[in-house]
Amino acid sequence: MKKILLLCLSMAMLLMAGCGGNQAGAPGSGDKAQEGNKQPVELHVAAAASLTDVMKELAAVYEKEHPDVKLVFNFGSSGALQQAIENGGETDLFYSAAQKQMNALQDSGNLAEGTRKDLLENEVVLIVPQEGGKDIKSFEELTRGDIQHVALGEPKGVPVGQYTEEILAKLGILDQVKAKAVYGSDVRQVLSWTETGDADCGVVYATDAAVSDKVKVVAKAPKDSHKPVIYPAAVIKSTKHMNDAKDFLAFTSSDDAKKLFEKYGFACK
Repeated sequence: MKKILLLCLSMAMLLMAGCGGNQAGAPGSGDKAQEGNKQPVELHVAAAASLTDVMKELAAVYEKEHPDVKLVFNFGSSGALQQAIENGGETDLFYSAAQKQMNALQDSGNLAEGTRKDLLENEVVLIVPQEGGKDIKSFEELTRGDIQHVALGEPKGVPVGQYTEEILAKLGILDQVKAKAVYGSDVRQVLSWTETGDADCGVVYATDAAVSDKVKVVAKAPKDSHKPVIYPAAVIKSTKHMNDAKDFLAFTSSDDAKKLFEKYGFACK
């Protein structure tokens, strides 16, 4: 009988120890630890190459105020970004340098309803290298025989290239300039080729010229020679983080964001 009592007491103590162990790992204590280690939400933002510098600064401000969000950028030509979105690339927001690409995404049903807005406006300018560049003062002079390489955005997918063709066609010199054109995959490549002197001159946005001390602006596009350079933005319909995406879009329309955009030479809508 004594042995049986001892066996029962041992089993009871084991059961009590087991219950204590379950309490130590009970929901609440473990959940709090997991919350402390929670990974921030990643927002994938596709943005025109001309927005590179300002978007990086905006991201630093936003992430400081929203430590639960991490912004991951894909900078490139608006046409290439549009195609990536249409092909299912992971994207939560799109900031385009032209209406054309945003229109295509809207027509294909890729935009979250009611989120599209016109955000910014820019200018198209003609640039030459800061040092040793040729004496060029206007777009009309691009037909000169001593100008051999003109850096332009590839017009099929790069908005600045599309605006440039409109300008050159309006001036009646498109075919002559195309014969000496070298085409960049985005506006920053056009800027780079002009900085290094690989091109005699290039056509970029005013904001791109402003971030470089290796080029100088010699002419602005003639008035009414091209469509207005409007930057639309929208949330992508397939986003898994709709509320966070809408919040970042709202932030880029805020007064604080506008000050940063204007710092980089953009005009806010």
